[in-house]
Amino acid sequence: MTTLFTGFRLGGLQLPNRVVMAPMSRVRAAEGGLATPSMARYYAQRATAGLIVSEGVQPSLIGQSNPGTPGLHTDEQVASWRQVTEAVHTNGGRIFAQIMHGGRVSHPDTNGLRPVGPSAVPATGEVFTPTGPQPAPVPRALDTAEVPEHAASYAEAARRAVDAGFDGVELHGANGYLISQFLSSNANLRTDRYGGSVAGRIRFAVEAAAATVDAVGAERTGIRLSPGGGFWGVEESDVPELYTALLTELSGLGLAYVHLEATAPEETLLALRRTWPGALVMNPVLPMGAKQTGRSEADHWLGLGADLISFGRAFIANPDLVERLRTDLPIAPADEATYFQGGDNGYLTYPAYQYTA
Repeated sequence: MTTLFTGFRLGGLQLPNRVVMAPMSRVRAAEGGLATPSMARYYAQRATAGLIVSEGVQPSLIGQSNPGTPGLHTDEQVASWRQVTEAVHTNGGRIFAQIMHGGRVSHPDTNGLRPVGPSAVPATGEVFTPTGPQPAPVPRALDTAEVPEHAASYAEAARRAVDAGFDGVELHGANGYLISQFLSSNANLRTDRYGGSVAGRIRFAVEAAAATVDAVGAERTGIRLSPGGGFWGVEESDVPELYTALLTELSGLGLAYVHLEATAPEETLLALRRTWPGALVMNPVLPMGAKQTGRSEADHWLGLGADLISFGRAFIANPDLVERLRTDLPIAPADEATYFQGGDNGYLTYPAYQYTA
């Protein structure tokens, strides 16, 4: 019988369990987008996960969305990540880097550059900047000739990730960032080959994934998607058709996995599971009033055909989350005020479960 604690073969990796640590921005990088010793400790503390997916890592300076996030586009950044991957591997873990190009969800005050996107349509809401939240600016629409270089930036970052010791990469195609913007029916108003029809709107995602597969291999490449998620004002008017077409194209690349957020109706997600022949990581939506995903949501999706289950917020305050789930121990709440404040408090200060006699 398959449970969260049954091993699983993912690409070239043998995972000891089916618990995935989901990518979560914690904005603890040093100046220049460098990984730090504290980041190495943070990920190493959570190495009992079957797989860790890192926070979003920008593949280029223009791809940086938020201040305080790490990169994988300079030699110095690559060198800084080696302490993280070595620490995770020393503790017996496996780690993929999530490659995240923010597209229009950025600001010149963050990286000195005007954001780019598929069209000159701003994101909804305020974006984070070094001086606090500011209205999302109007991005510059990419010329047709420029689009391939941004797709290729995922592959270039993937090469650097492998050089830094990561076991693979996950392309961030969810949550309203650049890949998601191209998939959108309101952020993408293009009339060239990267817009309009479903085939046009999935092209960027497929080209980014194909380039990454060519760079580091299919067994080291995954992608995260949020069908119908609506993040940052992104709308998708044809979710079942759009994602069926996308997964059909991606299936020919032999990716290690697809990582789905449960942002669409369950029947839609089940249809996508039938479309996708490979490994599926499911990130459950939190039940009403819940602070974090638990065992019941995980078991539900395993029963519906998911292979792996990703946990986000529960991993923040529970570095030993796998053991807590295995033995039905309480899952500690995290202090939301420390999510993005920087420093080690609320980052390295959560203990493993304390047994009492």
